[in-house]
Amino acid sequence: MRLDKFLKVSRIIKRRTVAKEIADQERILINGKMAKSSSRVSVGDELEIRFGNKTLFVRVDDIQDTTKKAEAQQLYTVIDETYERDFRDE
Repeated sequence: MRLDKFLKVSRIIKRRTVAKEIADQERILINGKMAKSSSRVSVGDELEIRFGNKTLFVRVDDIQDTTKKAEAQQLYTVIDETYERDFRDE
């Protein structure tokens, strides 16, 4: 499955166009390698997604073409979630 579609179906990112923009800005890694929106995602892949000051690390557990909102989180496991500190606040 394409990366942008997986991010939308899993509801990690709500819109496919936004997922495509983030991927094309080189803010997503698949298994440590830079990914484009058209990159293929498979079960077992680890994704690193950078949103501003937050970085989300997830493992792909399942691939579905469509899913209900309540079942979307079963498609992946959050491995880690980190936040960059903003030193301007100190």
